[in-house]
Amino acid sequence: MGPLILTQLATGLSVIAGAAIVKPVMDQNPMVGPFPRCPSCNGSGRISCFCSRWSDGDVGCRTCVGSSRAACPRCGGSY
Repeated sequence: MGPLILTQLATGLSVIAGAAIVKPVMDQNPMVGPFPRCPSCNGSGRISCFCSRWSDGDVGCRTCVGSSRAACPRCGGSY
């Protein structure tokens, strides 16, 4: 293997190792960062749509357009 391939391999392995170190910390403390996440949607910007609670297998409503996920009313879908 040439030096270029070894450098790329070392870089890739260091990225994977860094992700393996950071992931458990992020899983334990999802509020890490300069801005707190919305408590209603946990930062996803989406919540379960009301129509999915009473749905009987139909296509949903205009709010979620059948996806069963609507914009969070607390943060407006902006986290």
